Amino acid sequence: MLDIYRTDDAVIHESDRFEPGCWIKLTAPSADECEEVATKFKMDIDDVRAALDEEESSRISVEDDYTLILIDIPTAEERNSRHTYTTIPLGILLRDDLIMTVCNEETSVLRSFIDHRVREFSTKKQMRFTYQILYNTSMVYQSLLRTIDRQRTEIEERINGDRTEDGDLVDLHELESNLVYFATSLRANNLVVDRLTRYTKIRQYDEDEDILEDVIVETKQAIEMTSIYRDIINGTRDLISTLINNRLNNAMKYLAAITIVLSVPTIIGGLWGMNVDARWMPFSHTPFGFAILCLLTLIISIITAIVLKRRKML
Repeated sequence: MLDIYRTDDAVIHESDRFEPGCWIKLTAPSADECEEVATKFKMDIDDVRAALDEEESSRISVEDDYTLILIDIPTAEERNSRHTYTTIPLGILLRDDLIMTVCNEETSVLRSFIDHRVREFSTKKQMRFTYQILYNTSMVYQSLLRTIDRQRTEIEERINGDRTEDGDLVDLHELESNLVYFATSLRANNLVVDRLTRYTKIRQYDEDEDILEDVIVETKQAIEMTSIYRDIINGTRDLISTLINNRLNNAMKYLAAITIVLSVPTIIGGLWGMNVDARWMPFSHTPFGFAILCLLTLIISIITAIVLKRRKML
């Protein structure tokens, strides 16, 4: 889909034609749409379609008439029947007279500009617009990182409540996978931002420097948050493993104690069931001998249970 936007008097509106100072927004574009803009603005078709390849990494490519900036932005997806997050490329093509964005799907990073949620936004100031896109990207990363941390907290609460399930382990693994994708993409984005600090080909405005500093700060903060949350999730996974092992040990200890208690009547019953002369078996000729033997067995079993209880095996 090809959309054209332009800001006039700080108000964005949709346009039906290409004109200087416009923003061309390509969302999951067709081959014909890519060919149209590539031919009209004399761009390499491979550069226009670069962001449509999910394997493309973040980079900057400077050509004679335009510049390609590729960054990774976060997006939601279904993985293993779960709502998870990953990253996809976003292409920004800059010319002196326009800016073009290319992405495989609609994203909140760009939607915020159309919904008037970005102040001092102008499609005519290409470099400032680029910085604002990078800033929005970092803020979306941080928002999703907080969501991931809340999901981890919910898993921890279930662990503390002895309600750990196999699904919790899978969920924790998916959260860690999300952070791996985020960490890789944020580091690559940080390299792009670092290079932009030395980029002077397109005109910049005085306030652009302040926005760029904000981008640098927020990108580094997102990287730091990702690293911290990964460490916390690693600790949570270790905690789950320790708790599972501890619960297994407690169960085995409890079963062993029960086995010991039950072995007392088994041993006594086995001894009195031996095929030997009855004259040598205690209580064999005693009135109520069977009851006495059962009572004795019960007393020994109770004493054994008390000893095991004091040793915290029951």
